[in-house]
Amino acid sequence: MTAETAPALTARLKAAVHPGAGPCACVCGALADRPDATVVRHGATVAKAHAPDTDPRELAQRLTVAARLPGILLPPRATAPARLDGRLVTHWPYGVPVDRDDPDAAPWEATATLLARLHRTPPPAGLPPMRGPAKAALAISRLRRTLADHPSAEAPPVLAAWAALPPWARAEAPSPGAPFLCHGDLHLGQLVRHPAPDGPWRLIDVDDLGLGDPAWDLARPAAWYACGLLSPGEWLRFLTAYQEADGPAVPQGADPWPVLDVPARALTVQAAALALTKALTAGRPLDEVERTLVDACARMRGVPAQLARDFLK
Repeated sequence: MTAETAPALTARLKAAVHPGAGPCACVCGALADRPDATVVRHGATVAKAHAPDTDPRELAQRLTVAARLPGILLPPRATAPARLDGRLVTHWPYGVPVDRDDPDAAPWEATATLLARLHRTPPPAGLPPMRGPAKAALAISRLRRTLADHPSAEAPPVLAAWAALPPWARAEAPSPGAPFLCHGDLHLGQLVRHPAPDGPWRLIDVDDLGLGDPAWDLARPAAWYACGLLSPGEWLRFLTAYQEADGPAVPQGADPWPVLDVPARALTVQAAALALTKALTAGRPLDEVERTLVDACARMRGVPAQLARDFLK
C-alpha cells in the first residue's frame, strides 16, 4: 500500500461524483487504510482499492454474485472493477456500519439470518473457493516471517494448534462435503445498514466470497463464545436465529459443536497469529484479549478429538 493510495482514491471518487465541480459539502474521507485494502467515502458512494494480488476475474465473479443478491449482500455500483495505480477498485453505495461503541445493539439475529439466506442460495457455476482457510494460512505465514526477526516463546502453542488442524482448514485441500455459497470472513464489521441511515442490514466485503463449508461463517462467533469473548446469550441469539432461518450448516435440533469444531479452532488460531504478529511488531506484550486467544491455542494442543466447548474453555 503506497501512502498516496487513499488521497488518490479520494480525489478520483470526488471527480466521479462531481465531475468538473469545485468544493462540495459531501461527507468524505478514508474509512479504512490497511495493507490489504483502502476504503474511502464521498457522500453516498464508497470506493475500495483491493489488495495488490487480487485476481480480476475472480473479483468480477464475486461482484456479480453481490449484484444478483441485493437482499443479502450490498450490491456494487458496477460489476467490472476499475484500476488505479495498478490496483483494482470497486464502487459501492454507502451504508451505516455497526456501532462499535454499543455492543448491546449488535445485530446478531440479522447477521445469522443473512448468513442462512446466503448459504441457502444455489451457488453459481465457476465461482472460486471461499478464502477463509487461505486467510488463516496467510496469518500463519505472516507470524512465521515476523518470528524470524522477533523470536517469541508465545508462538509454539499457536503453531502447534495450526499443525493439528486437518489439511482443508489450512487451505491445503478442498473443503469436505458439498460446497455452499459462503461469505468467507464473517464478523460484525461486515454489515451495514442500506439505505443509510436506518435501512435493513446487508453483508459487505465480497473479497473472500465463494464456495466452501458454511460452518466457517459461523466459526468466528463460535470461537469467541468458546474463548469467553462472546456471552452465552449473544451466542444463543446468533445460533438460534441461524437455525430458525433454516441455515444448512447447523440444522435445528442439531448439536453445533461437531460441525463447528474444526472451523472454530482455525479461526482461533488465525486470530491468535494476527494478535501475536501485531504485538511482536510493536514490541509490546499481549493485551488481555490477545492473551486469551494465545492461551486457547495452548489448550488445543494434544486434544484434536475434543469439541470446541471443551478445549477452548
